[in-house]
Amino acid sequence: MLVNDRLDVALATGADGVHLRTSSLSAEEARRIARRSRAGEFLIGASTHNLKEAKEAEAGGADFIVFGPVCAPLSKQVSGPLPGLSGLAAVCQAVEIPVIGLGGMQMDNFAEVIRQGAAGIAAISLFTDPDHLQDNIRELLRRGQNGAHDHDQG
Repeated sequence: MLVNDRLDVALATGADGVHLRTSSLSAEEARRIARRSRAGEFLIGASTHNLKEAKEAEAGGADFIVFGPVCAPLSKQVSGPLPGLSGLAAVCQAVEIPVIGLGGMQMDNFAEVIRQGAAGIAAISLFTDPDHLQDNIRELLRRGQNGAHDHDQG
């Protein structure tokens, strides 16, 4: 289990890790505190919105990054330009840690996010309709595997 943006709570509760927003601690500072406070593996994820933030998170010890918004999210307004698929692809090529695509993930676009090199997606709207949740998950897994396979072949 990862705790969103609260390193203190993650450490106090024995969570598996923390996910940091761009406005919170740096991955480097979180890693330093986690090493002092806890022995063993502790995952640190970091939200990023551009290549500079992604490289800083990786250099600071993040285990993975969440990058976006790739597409316009349905759940909230975005201020500023979207990094898009090209921004995602650039980040995936520039870092060695897993990249999770975020923002506007739908059934008709998530496989392209995987083809661009993302290790996975983060989504809200795909998982909020309980009547379609099981079908959505099944389809995401099926199409994600096919998309990743297509990417490997060229």
